[in-house]
Amino acid sequence: MELKLVIEALLFAAEKPLLVKRIQTMLKDAAGCAPTPETEPFHSLKEEEIRQALTDLDTDYVTRGSGLMVQEIAEGFQIRTRPQYAVWVEQLFDGPKVSRMSQPAVETLAIIAYRQPISRADIEAVRGVAVDGVVATLLERKLIRIAGRSEQPGRPLLYETTPIFLEEFGLKNLNELPNADELRTIELRRANPPETPTAEQPPLFNENPEPAQEDRPVGQPAADAPQPES
Repeated sequence: MELKLVIEALLFAAEKPLLVKRIQTMLKDAAGCAPTPETEPFHSLKEEEIRQALTDLDTDYVTRGSGLMVQEIAEGFQIRTRPQYAVWVEQLFDGPKVSRMSQPAVETLAIIAYRQPISRADIEAVRGVAVDGVVATLLERKLIRIAGRSEQPGRPLLYETTPIFLEEFGLKNLNELPNADELRTIELRRANPPETPTAEQPPLFNENPEPAQEDRPVGQPAADAPQPES
């Protein structure tokens, strides 16, 4: 039994991209749980052999003009349809269309992707508007996550992109971002640090951002904020 055909079956059945190490482990486990003449040759495969089988599988697709391809996504591999067939594939999904991100969300996500890890205050310094609601939306969609805390005064939360971000945008890794090297070195506006550090820091995951809403200038209260009595 050919290795590339076994890997093809694994990729087809998997919901998410498979890491080479994960494929290697599954092949080894199958040989251990069900030792047969078919599984035994795959017990001690090297990662290089698996990568070569993945390349051979994709070459087969190209040679026969298949509508499928093997694509490296988020450091793993996945069988995907080719972009030129998207108009037909979309007809399979007759339910509600997945909502597209708003322009403020796209801009905020781009800043995080290129300059991560980055604090919300630094994002606002670049965009010039409050992004608490947009950040909440990106967290909810699992495109970004909390990466820790900055060593700056006040120790604000830092944000970074997730593997789901790479999957959604079809990227192998962050180095595949357009003009990544150039845009990472451009000097950006930074938030002014607070005059005095906060005396007591809240727990790392205790931040409760406001619900997503339209951009508003930094410092302007949210729409549902209580108004002072006249």
